Amino acid sequence: MFTAQERDSLRAGVLAAAQQDARITGGAITGSAVGGTEDPWSDVDLAFGVSPDAPIAAVLADFTALMYRDHGAVHHFDVLAGTWVYRVFLLASTLQVDLAFVQAPDFGARAPTFRLVFGDANQLPSPSRPVATDLLGLAWVYALHVRSALARGRRWQAEYMIGEVREHVLKLACLRHGVPIDEGRGLDRLPEDATRPLEAALVSSLDKDDLLRAFRAAIEALIAEARLVDAGLAERLEPTLRKLAR
Repeated sequence: MFTAQERDSLRAGVLAAAQQDARITGGAITGSAVGGTEDPWSDVDLAFGVSPDAPIAAVLADFTALMYRDHGAVHHFDVLAGTWVYRVFLLASTLQVDLAFVQAPDFGARAPTFRLVFGDANQLPSPSRPVATDLLGLAWVYALHVRSALARGRRWQAEYMIGEVREHVLKLACLRHGVPIDEGRGLDRLPEDATRPLEAALVSSLDKDDLLRAFRAAIEALIAEARLVDAGLAERLEPTLRKLAR
């Protein structure tokens, strides 16, 4: 397990290497270290702007070599988000390090948790929040898949789909309460009356009766959340959703 001191030292070292790199136009700390929620288990999140004259692939290769050579990386993979490349590293100490790179014109805050350390950053449009009716639509799509998976005897798939219905109901609650939606970051900030009904939607076994029990609880929670999104839409959906869980 890494220590907070080791994490801080690594963050400072990578920032220093970036500041000395002529191809890097700006560097920022992002994530929990900026948002005031950093704790002993938090990872390292850094973002960098890259000169338009420098191929991002070459910069990625050099910083990847740095992470393996100097910081004990054991694996990495990329996450793409628009023009950004997030290279995610796992260190031998179990520390996760996310290094984000983008061409300089697109470098700036994509969320409030962004603190420029050196160089320049641009003002970017605020990211849009998900649309509640879209989340609601995805929830009923997953509910359809639960019904068909159960009918086909695919109990693992049914368990997975029940979880997706449940998670989309929770995303709707996060949206309604103004807390973070992605990756469960806001779930523990929801009030108990929003989360308690979903406890019954947790699957405890692959027994068909237990899957149906959890599915019915997820459907009830979905209907209740739909009423808060759009009462008219919920009224139209409710009879059909109840048919799925019979």
